Amino acid sequence: MAEQHDHTHEHDHEHGEAPAAPLKVVGEEPDLSKGTARPITVVGNPVLHHECKDVVAFDAGLSELIDDMFVSMYAAEGVGLAANQIGVDTKVFVYDCPDDEGVRHIGHVVNPVLEELPAGRRVLDDSNEGCLSVPTAYAELARPDFAAVTGQDKDGNPIRVEGTGFFARCLQHETDHLYGQLYIDRLSKRDRKDALKQMAEGTPKYATVPND
Repeated sequence: MAEQHDHTHEHDHEHGEAPAAPLKVVGEEPDLSKGTARPITVVGNPVLHHECKDVVAFDAGLSELIDDMFVSMYAAEGVGLAANQIGVDTKVFVYDCPDDEGVRHIGHVVNPVLEELPAGRRVLDDSNEGCLSVPTAYAELARPDFAAVTGQDKDGNPIRVEGTGFFARCLQHETDHLYGQLYIDRLSKRDRKDALKQMAEGTPKYATVPND
């Protein structure tokens, strides 16, 4: 998922400005010396358009993939990244994402499943959304402002991650990826066409994989 592109939230995490108070961090910063940045797959690449395979081996290979995903996410200046966005057909995503209260959330989820929300928690937020796999494009998309994901960590232990605001959007966006859905697939035909036009007219600031 791309960083926010919404002037109403820009004060939350502008680069280069010291926050008034130390931000709370949930999770641990990754060791970026372990991973290698990989180019980002973009809309049209088949790996983005089908459900990914479940992880069954919680081994060194999975840990190495997660290391690469963090490095790739930071290289592209994203706040979330799913494995298929670097061409890997596997259900895992990583994130380093603020919520609307300025809390920074860092972590990964393997085999994520979004929890169904009771009607009372389905308060929609129609903020802008962007995606590293649809570079330079943004569109308003209504999503619940609370989300909870269950899954496993890289060692196979069960975990549950929940978030509000922008982080809730991130959890939903990344889980969608692993089931073959991009955020533009949730837009009206008109808005989807506009997002693809923005992408065609823009130039990504990071390496991408050209579609054949």
